[in-house]
Amino acid sequence: MEQYAVFGSPIKHSKSPRIHTLFAEETQQTLEYKAQLVPAEAFEEAVKDFFSKGGKGLNCTVPLKELAWQYADTLTERAKLSKAVNTLVRLEDGSILGDNTDGIGLVTDLMANNAVVIKQKRILILGAGGASRGIILPLQEELPSEIVIANRTVSKAETLAQEFSHKGKITASSYEGLEGQSFDLILNATSASLSGDLPPLAEGLLAENGSCYDLAYANEPTAFVRWAEEQGADKNLDGLGMLVEQAAEAFYLWRKVRPDTKLVIAGLESERA
Repeated sequence: MEQYAVFGSPIKHSKSPRIHTLFAEETQQTLEYKAQLVPAEAFEEAVKDFFSKGGKGLNCTVPLKELAWQYADTLTERAKLSKAVNTLVRLEDGSILGDNTDGIGLVTDLMANNAVVIKQKRILILGAGGASRGIILPLQEELPSEIVIANRTVSKAETLAQEFSHKGKITASSYEGLEGQSFDLILNATSASLSGDLPPLAEGLLAENGSCYDLAYANEPTAFVRWAEEQGADKNLDGLGMLVEQAAEAFYLWRKVRPDTKLVIAGLESERA
Protein backbone atom coordinates (compact mmCIF):
# COMPACT_ATOMS: atom_id res chain seq x y z
CA MET A 1 0.00 0.00 0.00
CA GLU A 2 1.65 3.23 -1.14
CA GLN A 3 1.78 5.85 1.62
CA TYR A 4 0.84 9.54 1.51
CA ALA A 5 0.22 11.97 4.35
CA VAL A 6 -0.45 15.53 5.41
CA PHE A 7 1.79 17.07 8.09
CA GLY A 8 0.75 20.09 10.13
CA SER A 9 0.09 21.53 13.56
CA PRO A 10 -2.80 21.59 14.32
CA ILE A 11 -3.97 18.79 12.01
CA LYS A 12 -7.01 17.16 13.62
CA HIS A 13 -9.44 19.32 11.60
CA SER A 14 -7.88 18.39 8.23
CA LYS A 15 -10.23 17.22 5.49
CA SER A 16 -7.29 16.06 3.33
CA PRO A 17 -7.37 12.34 4.30
CA ARG A 18 -11.05 12.20 3.42
CA ILE A 19 -10.58 14.05 0.12
CA HIS A 20 -7.65 11.90 -1.04
CA THR A 21 -9.40 8.69 -0.02
CA LEU A 22 -12.39 9.72 -2.17
CA PHE A 23 -10.03 10.57 -5.07
CA ALA A 24 -8.38 7.15 -4.75
CA GLU A 25 -11.73 5.34 -4.78
CA GLU A 26 -12.94 7.31 -7.78
CA THR A 27 -9.76 6.75 -9.83
CA GLN A 28 -9.27 3.14 -8.61
CA GLN A 29 -5.87 3.88 -7.09
CA THR A 30 -4.60 1.81 -4.18
CA LEU A 31 -3.07 4.05 -1.55
CA GLU A 32 -3.25 5.12 2.08
CA TYR A 33 -3.35 8.78 3.15
CA LYS A 34 -3.04 9.84 6.80
CA ALA A 35 -2.90 13.06 8.82
CA GLN A 36 0.07 13.43 11.16
CA LEU A 37 0.65 16.03 13.85
CA VAL A 38 4.10 17.51 13.14
CA PRO A 39 5.24 20.72 14.89
CA ALA A 40 7.80 22.90 13.10
CA GLU A 41 10.75 21.75 15.23
CA ALA A 42 10.11 18.09 14.35
CA PHE A 43 9.51 18.68 10.62
CA GLU A 44 12.83 17.68 9.07
CA GLU A 45 13.12 14.47 11.05
CA ALA A 46 9.49 13.53 10.35
CA VAL A 47 9.91 14.08 6.58
CA LYS A 48 13.15 12.06 6.44
CA ASP A 49 11.50 9.25 8.39
CA PHE A 50 8.42 9.26 6.14
CA PHE A 51 10.36 9.07 2.87
CA SER A 52 12.96 6.60 4.22
CA LYS A 53 10.10 4.18 4.93
CA GLY A 54 9.00 4.37 1.29
CA GLY A 55 6.48 7.23 1.52
CA LYS A 56 5.58 8.61 -1.92
CA GLY A 57 4.20 12.07 -1.29
CA LEU A 58 3.41 14.62 1.40
CA ASN A 59 1.17 17.62 1.86
CA CYS A 60 2.37 20.28 4.28
CA THR A 61 0.10 22.80 5.94
CA VAL A 62 0.49 25.47 8.64
CA PRO A 63 3.17 26.08 9.97
CA LEU A 64 5.33 23.93 7.70
CA LYS A 65 5.04 25.36 4.16
CA GLU A 66 8.19 27.49 4.33
CA LEU A 67 10.15 24.63 5.91
CA ALA A 68 9.00 22.34 3.10
CA TRP A 69 10.17 24.98 0.60
CA GLN A 70 13.63 24.88 2.19
CA TYR A 71 13.63 21.07 2.38
CA ALA A 72 12.87 20.26 -1.28
CA ASP A 73 15.77 19.38 -3.60
CA THR A 74 14.09 21.02 -6.60
CA LEU A 75 11.17 23.46 -6.91
CA THR A 76 8.58 24.25 -9.56
CA GLU A 77 8.52 27.89 -10.73
CA ARG A 78 5.32 28.62 -8.80
CA ALA A 79 6.85 27.15 -5.64
CA LYS A 80 10.06 29.16 -6.11
CA LEU A 81 8.16 32.43 -6.34
CA SER A 82 5.68 31.62 -3.57
CA LYS A 83 8.51 30.66 -1.15
CA ALA A 84 6.14 28.05 0.25
CA VAL A 85 5.53 24.40 -0.57
CA ASN A 86 2.37 22.45 0.22
CA THR A 87 3.22 19.33 -1.82
CA LEU A 88 6.36 17.18 -1.73
CA VAL A 89 6.86 14.46 -4.36
CA ARG A 90 9.45 11.69 -4.14
CA LEU A 91 10.87 11.33 -7.66
CA GLU A 92 12.21 8.11 -9.16
CA ASP A 93 15.83 9.07 -8.43
CA GLY A 94 14.93 9.54 -4.74
CA SER A 95 15.12 13.35 -4.82
CA ILE A 96 12.27 15.49 -3.48
CA LEU A 97 10.33 17.93 -5.68
CA GLY A 98 8.48 20.79 -3.98
CA ASP A 99 5.39 22.40 -5.48
CA ASN A 100 2.70 24.83 -4.38
CA THR A 101 -0.73 23.80 -5.65
CA ASP A 102 -2.74 26.46 -3.76
CA GLY A 103 -2.84 29.00 -6.58
CA ILE A 104 -3.79 26.52 -9.29
CA GLY A 105 -6.45 25.18 -6.91
CA LEU A 106 -7.90 28.67 -6.55
CA VAL A 107 -7.82 29.42 -10.30
CA THR A 108 -9.44 26.08 -11.16
CA ASP A 109 -12.21 26.64 -8.63
CA LEU A 110 -12.83 30.17 -9.93
CA MET A 111 -12.74 29.40 -13.64
CA ALA A 112 -13.74 25.75 -14.12
CA ASN A 113 -16.21 25.36 -11.25
CA ASN A 114 -17.71 28.85 -11.02
CA ALA A 115 -17.22 30.43 -14.47
CA VAL A 116 -15.43 33.49 -13.03
CA VAL A 117 -13.49 35.31 -15.77
CA ILE A 118 -9.96 36.47 -14.88
CA LYS A 119 -8.62 37.58 -18.28
CA GLN A 120 -8.48 41.37 -18.63
CA LYS A 121 -10.11 41.86 -15.21
CA ARG A 122 -8.92 44.03 -12.30
CA ILE A 123 -8.15 41.88 -9.25
CA LEU A 124 -7.72 43.01 -5.65
CA ILE A 125 -5.94 40.76 -3.16
CA LEU A 126 -6.42 41.59 0.53
CA GLY A 127 -3.33 40.73 2.57
CA ALA A 128 0.35 40.31 1.72
CA GLY A 129 1.21 37.14 3.66
CA GLY A 130 1.98 33.59 2.57
CA ALA A 131 -1.54 32.91 1.29
CA SER A 132 -1.27 35.84 -1.15
CA ARG A 133 2.21 34.82 -2.27
CA GLY A 134 0.95 31.34 -3.17
CA ILE A 135 -1.80 32.53 -5.53
CA ILE A 136 -0.26 35.43 -7.47
CA LEU A 137 1.61 33.60 -10.27
CA PRO A 138 -1.30 31.29 -11.26
CA LEU A 139 -3.57 34.36 -11.35
CA GLN A 140 -1.05 36.28 -13.49
CA GLU A 141 -0.89 33.37 -15.93
CA GLU A 142 -4.60 33.97 -16.70
CA LEU A 143 -3.72 37.51 -17.90
CA PRO A 144 -5.74 39.89 -15.71
CA SER A 145 -5.40 43.58 -16.65
CA GLU A 146 -4.00 44.36 -13.20
CA ILE A 147 -3.53 42.90 -9.72
CA VAL A 148 -3.51 45.20 -6.69
CA ILE A 149 -2.30 43.93 -3.31
CA ALA A 150 -3.65 45.83 -0.30
CA ASN A 151 -2.17 45.42 3.15
CA ARG A 152 -2.12 47.27 6.47
CA THR A 153 1.68 47.43 6.23
CA VAL A 154 2.06 48.82 2.70
CA SER A 155 5.80 48.07 2.50
CA LYS A 156 5.00 44.35 2.74
CA ALA A 157 2.59 44.63 -0.20
CA GLU A 158 5.18 46.65 -2.16
CA THR A 159 7.85 43.99 -1.65
CA LEU A 160 5.45 41.30 -2.82
CA ALA A 161 4.35 43.28 -5.90
CA GLN A 162 7.99 43.88 -6.83
CA GLU A 163 8.80 40.16 -6.69
CA PHE A 164 6.05 39.35 -9.20
CA SER A 165 6.26 42.48 -11.38
CA HIS A 166 8.14 40.67 -14.18
CA LYS A 167 5.07 38.47 -14.73
CA GLY A 168 2.42 41.16 -15.24
CA LYS A 169 1.02 44.48 -13.99
CA ILE A 170 0.91 44.32 -10.20
CA THR A 171 0.87 47.19 -7.69
CA ALA A 172 0.56 47.73 -3.94
CA SER A 173 -1.82 49.89 -1.92
CA SER A 174 -2.91 50.76 1.59
CA TYR A 175 -6.57 50.02 2.38
CA GLU A 176 -7.27 53.77 2.46
CA GLY A 177 -5.64 54.15 -0.95
CA LEU A 178 -8.26 51.89 -2.55
CA GLU A 179 -11.01 54.46 -2.18
CA GLY A 180 -12.55 55.43 -5.53
CA GLN A 181 -11.27 52.29 -7.30
CA SER A 182 -13.32 49.30 -8.38
CA PHE A 183 -12.40 45.66 -8.98
CA ASP A 184 -13.96 42.77 -10.89
CA LEU A 185 -12.65 40.19 -8.43
CA ILE A 186 -11.76 40.68 -4.76
CA LEU A 187 -9.84 37.90 -3.01
CA ASN A 188 -9.49 37.77 0.76
CA ALA A 189 -6.12 36.22 1.62
CA THR A 190 -6.09 37.44 5.23
CA SER A 191 -6.98 35.04 8.04
CA ALA A 192 -8.95 37.80 9.77
CA SER A 193 -12.40 36.89 8.46
CA LEU A 194 -12.44 33.55 10.31
CA SER A 195 -12.30 35.46 13.59
CA GLY A 196 -15.02 37.83 12.41
CA ASP A 197 -12.62 40.63 11.53
CA LEU A 198 -12.19 42.48 8.22
CA PRO A 199 -9.71 44.96 6.80
CA PRO A 200 -11.17 48.51 6.53
CA LEU A 201 -12.77 48.30 3.08
CA ALA A 202 -14.26 51.32 1.35
CA GLU A 203 -17.76 51.19 -0.14
CA GLY A 204 -18.01 50.67 -3.89
CA LEU A 205 -14.83 48.59 -4.29
CA LEU A 206 -16.68 45.80 -6.09
CA ALA A 207 -17.50 46.49 -9.72
CA GLU A 208 -20.96 45.72 -11.10
CA ASN A 209 -21.27 41.93 -11.63
CA GLY A 210 -18.02 41.54 -9.66
CA SER A 211 -17.10 38.41 -7.69
CA CYS A 212 -15.63 37.83 -4.23
CA TYR A 213 -13.65 34.87 -2.93
CA ASP A 214 -12.47 34.14 0.61
CA LEU A 215 -9.49 31.75 0.64
CA ALA A 216 -10.60 30.62 4.10
CA TYR A 217 -13.67 28.45 4.63
CA ALA A 218 -15.89 27.54 7.57
CA ASN A 219 -19.26 25.93 8.19
CA GLU A 220 -20.77 29.38 8.74
CA PRO A 221 -20.25 32.28 6.29
CA THR A 222 -17.02 34.15 7.10
CA ALA A 223 -16.97 37.91 7.78
CA PHE A 224 -15.69 38.50 4.24
CA VAL A 225 -18.42 36.34 2.67
CA ARG A 226 -20.99 38.39 4.62
CA TRP A 227 -19.36 41.64 3.44
CA ALA A 228 -19.45 40.41 -0.18
CA GLU A 229 -23.15 39.63 0.18
CA GLU A 230 -23.78 43.22 1.35
CA GLN A 231 -21.87 44.49 -1.69
CA GLY A 232 -24.11 42.46 -4.01
CA ALA A 233 -21.37 40.17 -5.33
CA ASP A 234 -22.44 38.24 -8.43
CA LYS A 235 -20.42 35.22 -7.24
CA ASN A 236 -19.65 35.00 -3.53
CA LEU A 237 -17.41 32.04 -2.74
CA ASP A 238 -15.19 30.67 0.00
CA GLY A 239 -12.16 28.38 -0.07
CA LEU A 240 -13.79 24.95 0.15
CA GLY A 241 -13.55 24.41 -3.62
CA MET A 242 -9.94 25.63 -3.58
CA LEU A 243 -9.15 23.09 -0.85
CA VAL A 244 -10.43 20.25 -3.02
CA GLU A 245 -8.83 21.55 -6.23
CA GLN A 246 -5.37 22.05 -4.69
CA ALA A 247 -5.65 18.47 -3.37
CA ALA A 248 -6.56 17.25 -6.87
CA GLU A 249 -3.47 18.93 -8.30
CA ALA A 250 -1.28 17.26 -5.64
CA PHE A 251 -2.96 13.90 -6.39
CA TYR A 252 -2.16 14.39 -10.08
CA LEU A 253 1.51 15.17 -9.30
CA TRP A 254 1.77 11.95 -7.29
CA ARG A 255 -0.36 9.54 -9.32
CA LYS A 256 -0.48 11.09 -12.84
CA VAL A 257 -4.26 10.67 -12.71
CA ARG A 258 -6.61 13.67 -12.45
CA PRO A 259 -9.64 13.03 -10.25
CA ASP A 260 -13.07 14.53 -10.95
CA THR A 261 -13.55 17.01 -8.10
CA LYS A 262 -17.20 17.93 -8.55
CA LEU A 263 -18.70 15.10 -6.50
CA VAL A 264 -16.22 15.64 -3.66
CA ILE A 265 -16.96 19.39 -3.52
CA ALA A 266 -20.71 18.72 -3.62
CA GLY A 267 -20.37 16.16 -0.80
CA LEU A 268 -18.43 18.55 1.45
CA GLU A 269 -20.84 21.40 0.63
CA SER A 270 -23.88 19.31 1.59
CA GLU A 271 -22.25 18.26 4.88
CA ARG A 272 -21.74 21.82 6.04
CA ALA A 273 -25.19 22.84 4.85
